[in-house]
Amino acid sequence: MRIARFSIDGNVAFGAVEGDRPDELVLDIIKGIPFADFQLSGTKVPLSKVRLLPPVLPNKVVAFGRNYAEHARELGNEVPDAPFAFFKPSTSVIGSGDEIQYPSFSADVHHEAELAVVIGRMCREVPRERVKDVIFGYTCANDVTARDVQKREKQWARAKGFDTACPLGPWVETGMDLETASDLTIQLTVNGEQRQLGRTSEMVHSIEDLIVNITEAMTLLPGDVILTGTPAGVGPLTVGDEVAVTIEGIGTLTNKVVKRG
Repeated sequence: MRIARFSIDGNVAFGAVEGDRPDELVLDIIKGIPFADFQLSGTKVPLSKVRLLPPVLPNKVVAFGRNYAEHARELGNEVPDAPFAFFKPSTSVIGSGDEIQYPSFSADVHHEAELAVVIGRMCREVPRERVKDVIFGYTCANDVTARDVQKREKQWARAKGFDTACPLGPWVETGMDLETASDLTIQLTVNGEQRQLGRTSEMVHSIEDLIVNITEAMTLLPGDVILTGTPAGVGPLTVGDEVAVTIEGIGTLTNKVVKRG
């Protein structure tokens, strides 16, 4: 099931996305919230009539860097022996169709296409064999990065945590199993030109590795998001660009870059 979060007529709701053709998609509005028992209302609205919001509002976004060897090498970095985590604040999260605001303190903002894992239940110290039980689903992400600031400041809070630096969407695919999610095509285009192309099977540390690693240290809550790293091909964005992340079996996350007002 594809679960979207949206607004219509000033109201915010979750809905199950139905249909195959992009111009015929509809939302069956959910009674309740998707992290608990819920029912489909039977009330349906065309996707074209709503505004898609970030599919979840995470308490925290835990991201893992240098998790694809070719990407680590393209930036002159070593591949880490263990998962390498950092955070993006909830205020950096935007949805598909929202604008990425180019920060005034950077002159070199880059795109990074990523598979995002959405957590479905409160969990800590998750054993490897239970990882699949704590996953709600998967969505597309763009770990937008002020590369010059990242290099200059050595730590990544401002470089990766500025407002609008974490597009997520367009929805969460909940019907995908862990084995399938571990070998998906992931690609990114800028103005229709392909920039990144890889497979999630190229991760240095698997989805299981990442969740085991972070839950050794902290509790994850329903709606928290894990960013699993980006394949090679990262590069600059400029004002006016349209950037799209497409992941096999999930969908396409699209955002336009604008000057911060």
